Amino acid sequence: MPDPVSPSKILQYLKPQLPHMLAALRQFVTTESPSLEKAAVDRCCRVIANEWRKCGARPERFTQKHRGDILRIAHAPGKSRAAGQLLVLGHYDTVYPLGTLAQMPCQLRSGHLHGPGVYDMKSGIALMVAAIEALKTWHGELPRPLTVFLVSDEEVGSNSSRAITEILAKKSAAVLVCEPSYGPRGAVKTARKGIGDYRLKVTGKAAHAGLDFEKGQNAIVELAEQIRKISKFVDLKRGLTLSVGTIQGGTRVNVVPVEASVTVDVRIAHMKDAAGIDRKLRTLKPANRKCKLEVSGGMNRPPMERTKKIAELYQEAATIAKEMAWKLDEAAVGGGSDGNFTAALGIPTLDGLGGVGEGAHSPHESVDISALPRRAALLAGLLEGEIPDKR
Repeated sequence: MPDPVSPSKILQYLKPQLPHMLAALRQFVTTESPSLEKAAVDRCCRVIANEWRKCGARPERFTQKHRGDILRIAHAPGKSRAAGQLLVLGHYDTVYPLGTLAQMPCQLRSGHLHGPGVYDMKSGIALMVAAIEALKTWHGELPRPLTVFLVSDEEVGSNSSRAITEILAKKSAAVLVCEPSYGPRGAVKTARKGIGDYRLKVTGKAAHAGLDFEKGQNAIVELAEQIRKISKFVDLKRGLTLSVGTIQGGTRVNVVPVEASVTVDVRIAHMKDAAGIDRKLRTLKPANRKCKLEVSGGMNRPPMERTKKIAELYQEAATIAKEMAWKLDEAAVGGGSDGNFTAALGIPTLDGLGGVGEGAHSPHESVDISALPRRAALLAGLLEGEIPDKR
């Protein structure tokens, strides 16, 4: 195995590479990739695959029937094999519909590159390419086996990619997730909440609102009672939240509504709370016994809880950052990623290694271009760091 190069030297190499990183990132951003638009996501997949080929990689494409195709880029180590494989994880789908670039163009303003998906998380993919290219240029080989896995459906639940992600994670010593960092200081994420998506449907009885009002059973009124109950399940001290997201109900103003429904976003900080909140939702009782309740859905992502191994991985990253004369913070956040899946398997997982910016999923989404070389150097340092093979 080649001797590790100091992070500061890698950073000095990467700083002049910023124009190349920006050029690649612009290509990624200007190739729109809404999660539910397979043809568009596949176009973005091709663009990203071509960028990997430029640095000598051989991307493998997993064809998906209903979602965009998935990329796996396996990198073999040199003759002196280091500790076990690392998995570098990310996604290239975005939440923005096709045509967003017309109102939200990819452009550089005041040191920030703006555009749909630039922060979440196409900048993270550009960092991956730059970090691996730097290590290969410096050493002529990679210091350990490495797999990059880029999925196309993270923003809509990762249903088509989760199984492969978990298989790859089980073969890995650690998982490095290049989702966006947290806050203006670029903190990495050592804990994430788990996510649940539930739907509560109420069925009442329709009637004429004027002629037969007393014969109707108002589903919307019953739903309002249930929402009041659900709001009482929130426990902020435990990191347990329930948020009513959308409501539907009724047909016409002069008809007592027969149906109404609500979607509920559930977030948990601790896996042990999953069964309890699921039971509370599924055992709701109607206030009006002439109405019927039906609960569907469930937990989509387990929480990423800060374990000893995750803390050790963070300390490794913080040490690398310190060698480059900056302090790397950590954060626990409410949003989820595919890192939730890998951490729940017991695999040490460090998230938020991507770009520094703001405005994810919003019209002002942007990334700080000055931080790109530093973030790529941090990732490169982790890829050849002292991450043990045995967990």
